[in-house]
Amino acid sequence: MAYNIDPRMPAPEACVQRYMLERWAAEQPDKIFAIFADGEQWTYRETLRQAICTANALRDLGVKQGERVMCWLPNGAECLRVWMGLNYLGAVFVPLNLSYRGNLLRHAVKLSEARLGIVHADLHQRLGEVELGPLQEIVVLGGKAQAVAGLSVRSSDAMQSENETPPDLERPIAPWDMQSIIFTSGTTGPSKGVMSSYCHLYSMAAAAPFLDENDRYMVNLPMFHSGGVMPVTAMLVHGGSIVMVDAFDTDSFWPTVRRHGITTVILLGVMGGFLLKRPPLGDDKDHTLRTCTYVPLNDTAPQFHERFGTDIHTHFNMTEICMPIVSEPNPTALGSAGRPRAGVEVRIVDENDCEVPVGQVGEMVVRTDCPWALNHGYAANPEATAAAWRNGWFHTGDGFRRDEAGNYFFVDRLKDAIRRRGENISSFEVESEVLAHPAVKEAAAVAVKSEIAEDEVMAVVALKEGVDFDPAELIEFLRPRMAHFMIPRYVRIVDALPRTPTSKVEKVKLRQDALTAGVWDREQAGITVKREKIGQKRA
Repeated sequence: MAYNIDPRMPAPEACVQRYMLERWAAEQPDKIFAIFADGEQWTYRETLRQAICTANALRDLGVKQGERVMCWLPNGAECLRVWMGLNYLGAVFVPLNLSYRGNLLRHAVKLSEARLGIVHADLHQRLGEVELGPLQEIVVLGGKAQAVAGLSVRSSDAMQSENETPPDLERPIAPWDMQSIIFTSGTTGPSKGVMSSYCHLYSMAAAAPFLDENDRYMVNLPMFHSGGVMPVTAMLVHGGSIVMVDAFDTDSFWPTVRRHGITTVILLGVMGGFLLKRPPLGDDKDHTLRTCTYVPLNDTAPQFHERFGTDIHTHFNMTEICMPIVSEPNPTALGSAGRPRAGVEVRIVDENDCEVPVGQVGEMVVRTDCPWALNHGYAANPEATAAAWRNGWFHTGDGFRRDEAGNYFFVDRLKDAIRRRGENISSFEVESEVLAHPAVKEAAAVAVKSEIAEDEVMAVVALKEGVDFDPAELIEFLRPRMAHFMIPRYVRIVDALPRTPTSKVEKVKLRQDALTAGVWDREQAGITVKREKIGQKRA
């Protein structure tokens, strides 16, 4: 390569996707790399071929090295080949949440700075409802392409190429080059796009010490989350394999594990609890699942280990960092996220970045020995980048405490994000949409503890004088405006929101008084809000 590599940094062949694919396709061409929900399988040789052909199709569409391309596709072979093709060109993969619509979609499209989008047929008409920013052209996959005002729309033929000659690069792809922008939740403002280098994703994927070339990772989290792209990268790093499923499903989980010989998986939030609720069977330990990353480490984790015989690990991670806290197998300190791993420094600090004593709650801040092993900022948001990267440390915005044994415990979000069933939700974005309702004068969104795990969303609203208001009508108003997982379960009506002397909403008070008498619950009202299924064949 025509540049210097710091000895602390992985070599390009070890972390850059193009070079990893070429290496494994040469060393183990017939080994299975990817298995998809529809039964399609790719060897390493076929994966490289798919990446090269897709890269050539993208090149024919004018995509250049370093260019950002929006990808709005469900989990599956199409999403994987688009990602692989983009990175094979040295272009930047910008996946969008399938539930984005309205202002949230407009913001993400603008922030992506993408000229081209690769979009599923079930989604592309939503683009006609928003300002398109820099987006000029889309290719529609998975169905018939329809016209979208302001866009050049191409059919799936534009993404087909039989050219298996590796496209030339303007320069070698470096570990510090940007490989993706993944959107994470906003806190005091709209969602942010996390800029991630090849070295950053490698550092996240290689952090789990229990993975090796014999592993087969179930990818049950979406590819627009770090929890989706990280397992794929981990298996590329080790030369292992993946099984990509549409989403986590309790009924099909163990049959899928057994059928495909899956050895490892991430289980977030309620997933492990759902599996434990199924009636015990005589073959509960008759499977190939060797290890499981269990987050958070609650009281169901040892039950899962005991019943299914799978070794439990846990960690703390977010899109911006690289799994700085990891645990030993089958940890006993319930609630802990583990301890700092080699190559990472972790501190718990106060508002002045001074370290707090053991047992006291503060903000977790992180830095690494290896350059580029963390995110390198937020796309088109230098203010947020500077705020997070101050005093030489990345500030997570999350409250932690540390015990005498060195275990780190997540306490609460210092920011106003809400986490519901594996999704991080910006309270700011929920509030913006609730405030658009003509009857609402003030609104605040807060987390309410679920009876299962993690959070539910509550909207606290103050109404305009003399208006009629039906919480059920608010839910219907929000359905086309926001992602399904953001729509509040609870609605509470107050005369006015409590505020500090500086006019900031006192969300602590709202949380303390959350489920008071008279709070409306859409589940009790019989109103369900479900994820829209993308890409399934219609009758």
